[in-house]
Amino acid sequence: MSNRALLEVIALDVEDAVAAQAGGADRLELVTDMAAEGLTPARETFAAIRSAVDIPLRVMIRKADGFAAGDVSVLAATARQLRAEGAREFVLGFLNADGSPDLAAVEAVVAELDGCPWTFHRAIDRAADRDQLRKALADLPGLDTYLTAGSAAGVDEGLAVLLAEAGRGGEPGYGARILVGGGLTLAHLPVLRAGGVDAFHIGGAARPDGWGRPVSAAAVAEWRAALG
Repeated sequence: MSNRALLEVIALDVEDAVAAQAGGADRLELVTDMAAEGLTPARETFAAIRSAVDIPLRVMIRKADGFAAGDVSVLAATARQLRAEGAREFVLGFLNADGSPDLAAVEAVVAELDGCPWTFHRAIDRAADRDQLRKALADLPGLDTYLTAGSAAGVDEGLAVLLAEAGRGGEPGYGARILVGGGLTLAHLPVLRAGGVDAFHIGGAARPDGWGRPVSAAAVAEWRAALG
């Protein structure tokens, strides 16, 4: 097995996607509206990005800020439409008000994905019980990744949790890959890599000039070089 780490970059549009691929990104997470921490992009945006790059795209299924699912029928329809447009990988995650996983919402969306791979996103960092959430989701088809900072406050606070979870790879609920993102910096990489983490997710770090500017291929290339 290759020890090359996976680098995923948030892309909002074609310009972002092309720059991220040029910089060495392995995969893109497609979203819109980062003020709401990332919502489902327009189908047209997905189609345009799909035509512009040839690396895998994970598309966000999320219609409102926060971690409540909202109208599950709308989410399921969104998943169907994206599948029809050719999407093959997804990102989702919903919690109940008490911080438990909203299994009904997650299962309704996953039922539309035909076994496609998907990431459970940083909702895990707001969960009342991370271990319970992982075990509740463990048997869902396609779940292969958790995007997590280990803490709602970001990687600085969550480092110990990330390392502990990375060490539990063979246990029930811990088979999915850990994709670290949320306040991640280059300085975090050595300890995470040493702890067995091999997938990393950047958004703001790929945009040195802020979210108002596109992804910088040079910034992505710096991460790619640091990861090997």
